[in-house]
Amino acid sequence: MVRLSVVIITFNEGRNLARCLDSVKGLADEILVIDSYSVDNTVAIAESYNARVIQHEFIGYGEQKNFATEHAANNWILSLDADEALTPELKKSIQEIKNNPALDVYEMHRITNYCGKWIKYCGWYPDSQTRLYNRTKGKWEEKKVHEYWRLDNETHQKGVLKGDLLHYSFTSVSEHLKKIEKYSELGAEEAAQAGKEASMLKVILYPKWRFFNDYIIQLGFLDGFYGFVICRLSAYSAFIKYSKIRQYNKNAAKLAAKHAPNT
Repeated sequence: MVRLSVVIITFNEGRNLARCLDSVKGLADEILVIDSYSVDNTVAIAESYNARVIQHEFIGYGEQKNFATEHAANNWILSLDADEALTPELKKSIQEIKNNPALDVYEMHRITNYCGKWIKYCGWYPDSQTRLYNRTKGKWEEKKVHEYWRLDNETHQKGVLKGDLLHYSFTSVSEHLKKIEKYSELGAEEAAQAGKEASMLKVILYPKWRFFNDYIIQLGFLDGFYGFVICRLSAYSAFIKYSKIRQYNKNAAKLAAKHAPNT
């Protein structure tokens, strides 16, 4: 049997952390919380579960998760967000892997709770997440947003675990809007720095396609009112992100022209 470290990065997660830690009782051989100087009761909750807490300034999602992975006591890692929790079926699947890890990395399906409703469509489920892995076989891709675990050898096979990872994402539409603002800013900056562009056509048409795809093709209408809200906000998020990419590129072009040598 392998020993397992559960690692969680946190900042002001007092609302969520106990639920997450309750779900890994009897499974984790170590709980490691990397906290970015929370000002609520996050650290106190972590310590009440005998978690080891390291304070570390937030340096980016991928970077923070690599820091957490590197400081764990064991090579086998279960990486969770504080607003996530294991179902009993998923917990049982992970225990079976602890007993006999046939592969180096495993994916799990994540289902999201939005304003009290579990979302089964809208392109949100199954949301495959790589969270159980042998840390000697890869690392987190250090992206500003949408970080992911990358194997050193991409030809290696990934296992898929039974059971869902419960994601308690947004308790209100206002929370969703705040996250769109934050993630669109980070995503646009990263895209612009990578040389990506956003034409007027893309700014206008892609959000329309995104809504049609999520609401009709991905059956978002079956999730009722909140399915409609999610699909509309996903389209809005695309519009904001591409608009920001366009603005970043225009500002960069102006700056380059200003500092260009006169000929």
